[in-house]
Amino acid sequence: MKSAFILSLILFFVASSMVWQAKLRVCSLDAEALQKSKSRLTAKDAALLPALDALCGDADKALKAGPFSVTQKERTPPSGDKHDYLSHAPYWWPDPKSKDGLPYIRRDGELFPDSKRGADGPRIGAMAETVETLAAAYYFAGEERYAERAALLLRAWFLDPATKMNPNLRYAQAIPGRNDGRGAGLIEGRHFIRIVDSAGLLEGSRAWTEKNQTALTAWFREFAGWMQTSPNGKDEAKAKNNHGSWYAAQLACYALFIGDRELARKTVEGARARIEWQVEPDGKQPEELKRTRGLWYSGFNLEALMTLAEAGKKVGVDLYGHQTKDGRGIRRGLDYLAPYADPARKWPHRQINEMESARRELAYLLRRAGAAYREPKYEELLTKHLSAEAAEQRWQLLWPN
Repeated sequence: MKSAFILSLILFFVASSMVWQAKLRVCSLDAEALQKSKSRLTAKDAALLPALDALCGDADKALKAGPFSVTQKERTPPSGDKHDYLSHAPYWWPDPKSKDGLPYIRRDGELFPDSKRGADGPRIGAMAETVETLAAAYYFAGEERYAERAALLLRAWFLDPATKMNPNLRYAQAIPGRNDGRGAGLIEGRHFIRIVDSAGLLEGSRAWTEKNQTALTAWFREFAGWMQTSPNGKDEAKAKNNHGSWYAAQLACYALFIGDRELARKTVEGARARIEWQVEPDGKQPEELKRTRGLWYSGFNLEALMTLAEAGKKVGVDLYGHQTKDGRGIRRGLDYLAPYADPARKWPHRQINEMESARRELAYLLRRAGAAYREPKYEELLTKHLSAEAAEQRWQLLWPN
């Protein structure tokens, strides 16, 4: 009897693994939602055509972007190796009371323009955005030229010996006069979540080969190992705010990508405790409301938690539905933010700049919330207050209504 039970468990997990392999291999996205959009586009669904037209327009421009490489930066990391990623903390400024400006001092929410000069910070975001654009356009429009360019950009950043990035963020978000890199810098790795999903969207193209996929998997296996063992990674894993959430979201997605489902499961399960200390019973997120851009950071943290929840669905862990007896959960956090999609509703906390941009970001969260909870009120808020910006947005394809 016992051996029969063990055999049945083994067969269950083998079957689950086969289902995972048979589906489109994405980590933070929903394969069924993507396939639904593709089917609707094949049927010329008018509701999705504006978003597809906008995506293909962006992809046509992206054909001329890059290649991007960490070796292109002007500054050299302390290691002396330009293959090491280098960036500087965005909210740290020269101290006006110091002759040489050192050590830098923090001005939360205020971007120091020189922090972007000669480093990799702007480049990593541009690379990920361009690859995602091309991969999504290939998946939905089926044009091989988009896949060819996406594959070239992926090889340049991750695989080609002359241009590839070393799999670490040791020198990310350095603060002059204080350190040459810190745990907080790992948040810049969140752009790579788009990369592992883009690799899934490129499956089936002639340009992205099995050899490329194997090499990229090896890169992320090494990067995930560095995240877990390095001092910077261990520091970021303990962060109480959005930094810790994005660390966990990254690790869960990369674990799925490299095939370590047990690591993915443990990471997502560990996020239950994170949600419980981050979200109050009334839905406020105190760690994010401490910031000078409270609305934006509250949404930013929820995006990380929802990314974790999507990864969790692939390993049988329900974070969307997780809720404590006093109501703490992702949904409670969403319900606190949702009413501020209405521009007439005054945000009661600090948001020193970019209020309209923060509100528009809510549209994306509302669509994802509607998909996750099958609750019409989220789509109603989006339609009522944010529809003008919504029709051509890429998330119409990634998260169809």
